[in-house]
Amino acid sequence: SVPPEQAALFDELARESRPMDHGAARILAHVPFAARIDREMRDYLRYRSSLPKDVVKLAILVAARELDCAVIWHRHAASAAQAGIPRELVDALRDGAELPRVSDRLMAVINYGRETYRRHTVCHGTFSVARELFGERGVVEVGLLFGSYHMLAILFNATDEALPPEIGRAHV
Repeated sequence: SVPPEQAALFDELARESRPMDHGAARILAHVPFAARIDREMRDYLRYRSSLPKDVVKLAILVAARELDCAVIWHRHAASAAQAGIPRELVDALRDGAELPRVSDRLMAVINYGRETYRRHTVCHGTFSVARELFGERGVVEVGLLFGSYHMLAILFNATDEALPPEIGRAHV
């Protein structure tokens, strides 16, 4: 049920190369204006931001874990190694286990995300470390990643977005 005033935008999105029959696109297709903004934001953050690939992927995984979003976790955990994230770290995040020793850069993403989601604020020290490592622009981009994937997690967790049967929602 697309609002009439957004029908032309829906048609434009449908003509693009990415399918709208699964994931965020399927859910957001009901609000094409939001679908366009979401697509542009996530494309920017994942492929054109100032952040290294491992930081981007880890921010997505931290959001998925902190928000218990099996859909996002399933879609990103398998490719974490390709982005340079150690398998032991992915497993520890998934299991809520003690984290292995990782670079300061990766630890900064984890701390920033955990404080954001658990305390709804970030302490000065955590923010300062993130800003030192990622710069002013980068620390804003990390925050935007958390916000973007928070929105998706809400949509996925509140809808019937399908996971492969062998995964199930308990495997975040």
